[in-house]
Amino acid sequence: MIENKENSNKDKATTSRRSFLDMALGVTALAWFGSVVYPVFRFLLPPKQPAIDLNSLNVGPLDEFKNNSSKIVRFGRAPVLLVREKSGKMKAFSAKCTHLDCNVQYKDDTEQIWCACHNGLYDLEGRNVSGPPPRPLQRYEVSVVNKNIIISRNEGV
Repeated sequence: MIENKENSNKDKATTSRRSFLDMALGVTALAWFGSVVYPVFRFLLPPKQPAIDLNSLNVGPLDEFKNNSSKIVRFGRAPVLLVREKSGKMKAFSAKCTHLDCNVQYKDDTEQIWCACHNGLYDLEGRNVSGPPPRPLQRYEVSVVNKNIIISRNEGV
C-alpha cells in the first residue's frame, strides 16, 4: 500500500515536471517566433511620416537656372519638375507621369517632358502629346520674387 502511494506521488511529480517542461518549451518557442516575426512585420510596414502641407516653396535664386534647363525639387512629398525655357520663362509641373507615376524629365534637345517608362511625351504646357499618358501633368504656379524662384500650388487645378 505504501508502494502504491509512492508510485502515485512519483507519477504526479513526473507529470507536473513534464507539464512544466512542456509549458517552458512552449513559452520559449513562442518568444523565439515573436522575436523573428515582429522585426519582419515592422520592416514591411512603411514608417510613419508627418504630413507636410506646403502652399509655396522657395527653390533658390534665378541665377542658378540656365535657359533651356530643368531641375527636380521636392514640394512636400511630391517631386516637382521646374523647367526654364529658352526664352527664360519658368514653368513647374508634377514630376510624376499620369500613366504609372514614373518620374518624368525634361529633354532640352526636343524641348519636351519625357517619361522613360513607356516613352510618353508632354509639351511645355504639360499636355500629353504622345504615348500612354491619359491626362496632362499637374501644373504649379511659378513666380520670381526678389530674384528667387517661388513655386506654389495652382488653386485652379
